[in-house]
Amino acid sequence: MKPLRFVRVSIVAGICVVSANVLAQPRPEFDVASIRVATGPNGVRGGCHGIDFHYSPNELATAPPLGRCVVSDGRLSHLIGIAYGVPMNRIKDAPDWVIAGTERFTIQAEAEDPTKATEAQLLAMLQNLLADRFQLRFHRENKDQPGFALMVGKKGAKLQPAQGDEVAISFGRDFKPSPGQPVFLSARKYSMEMLAGLLSQIGPGPMIDQTGLPGAYDFKLSWDESAGPTLGTALEEQLGLRLEAQKVPVSFFMFESAQRPAGN
Repeated sequence: MKPLRFVRVSIVAGICVVSANVLAQPRPEFDVASIRVATGPNGVRGGCHGIDFHYSPNELATAPPLGRCVVSDGRLSHLIGIAYGVPMNRIKDAPDWVIAGTERFTIQAEAEDPTKATEAQLLAMLQNLLADRFQLRFHRENKDQPGFALMVGKKGAKLQPAQGDEVAISFGRDFKPSPGQPVFLSARKYSMEMLAGLLSQIGPGPMIDQTGLPGAYDFKLSWDESAGPTLGTALEEQLGLRLEAQKVPVSFFMFESAQRPAGN
């Protein structure tokens, strides 16, 4: 049960003054969470999926219920990648057991009310879980790297404003795109900043949004780097956007320290 928060209100010269701690948000934490040492040599799988996520038809039979974080056989680097959206090549100064060792972990965690927890809320809970149970400490450093700016194409954007309130992303029948394979992306209520962030992870390099387009959109985007169209061509033809090569600021996850978790 979450602790009660008390509100202190005072009246000064006819003005209602609310204590500052009323504005403080409670620290996002899972209602229940377990971390176990993984026993098999399986690859990492799973993730954090809130009510704004939709499983593909192939995933429904074995997927865990929404409102939970379920990650199997993940190194700490995998857990960091999930929690903070960090590609493995941007985690720096971590020891071998974090990056490439044999030590893997399985996490099963559930929000207090799984029927209301969004993916962003679950990821914030996972970040706090790593800080508490692994004693994870880090800082961020930004460096300019070769990348791309996402911009409006010469003929103007071909985007429709979002029709609903639900934020969702899907890759068709796949949980996530496979390297070198065709990509079929469907997005709802997605901003251009969110699209640039997503393409930074699955596209040709780091990307920033310079479209100047506010708001959120519903759209579909498909490309195939081998058979065509390439991502750059698909963006131009399907969404009226383009990529321009330039140096962009890239955030690196600078590892400081961590400990192997104690028992549950």
